[in-house]
Amino acid sequence: MSDPRLKPLFDSLKESMDNAIDHAASEFTKIRAGKAHPSMLDAVKVDYYGQLVPISQVANINTPDARSITVQPWEKSMLQTIEKGIVIANLGFNPTNDGLMIRISLPPLTEDRRKEIVKKVKIESENAKIAIRNIRKDINEAVKKAQKEGVPEDDAKTAEQQVQKTTDTYIKKIDDLTAAKEADLMHV
Repeated sequence: MSDPRLKPLFDSLKESMDNAIDHAASEFTKIRAGKAHPSMLDAVKVDYYGQLVPISQVANINTPDARSITVQPWEKSMLQTIEKGIVIANLGFNPTNDGLMIRISLPPLTEDRRKEIVKKVKIESENAKIAIRNIRKDINEAVKKAQKEGVPEDDAKTAEQQVQKTTDTYIKKIDDLTAAKEADLMHV
């Protein structure tokens, strides 16, 4: 592939596929295997003087161990509001308020629940693969358009082969990420 008109397509291809991998990895980190993590409360919004703000803007969130989360508000008057916000977020947590901080205990996951979570991982994995295939399709269409605009047929064919090789590499990366996440989830 010697035509310089195809180089920007490959730069775009790799950047887009890297973004798809990053997004999949980000989605996988949101799927927890029963281990406490402060990001588990990212969806919680609390009323702070009339504004709905993320819980992280009004409190310190810590994980003293793998099965619990503590939320310590910067203002003691926010305890009830934070507790209410956690309940309203409907994350399946039962917060306990000891007057100084809120504690959340995570129950161990059952085998059925682990399998359910693995299904979510597989759905995210498939979404990432679909994104990569759509990127491949878009780049291949751009290569065909470039061929109509004067790129030699041999260069276009080589480019399409290279696009497929790159796609296969990224699909394997997603498979590897998925396998690692599944192993983490099924590990008791």
